[in-house]
Amino acid sequence: MNNPIKHLHQVDLARRWALSPRTLERWRWLGVGPCYLKVGGRVLYRLEDIEAYEAARCHGGAPVAALPAKPQVETAVQRLCASAVTGPMTRQGAVRGSAVPGLRV
Repeated sequence: MNNPIKHLHQVDLARRWALSPRTLERWRWLGVGPCYLKVGGRVLYRLEDIEAYEAARCHGGAPVAALPAKPQVETAVQRLCASAVTGPMTRQGAVRGSAVPGLRV
């Protein structure tokens, strides 16, 4: 009857799976990965949840939905370059009528 629940911290789970702790943080933000508890500002993973997550992804087992694709993030430079190409290139490489003077594309 004395069956304490074993918990792992984020760093412990990262070591177990040879991942970066930041990967686990990103998974939590995306809503994927194993269930976790937040106790007093600390993130804990129950060992039974980790083992269930591993079993569900066991090779040759039942198919499990893949992780979602990495969200496409457009950088500020890509936005500026896309909006700046409004006229012919000058000899110096700047775009005439550009929203950003002196921008080299």
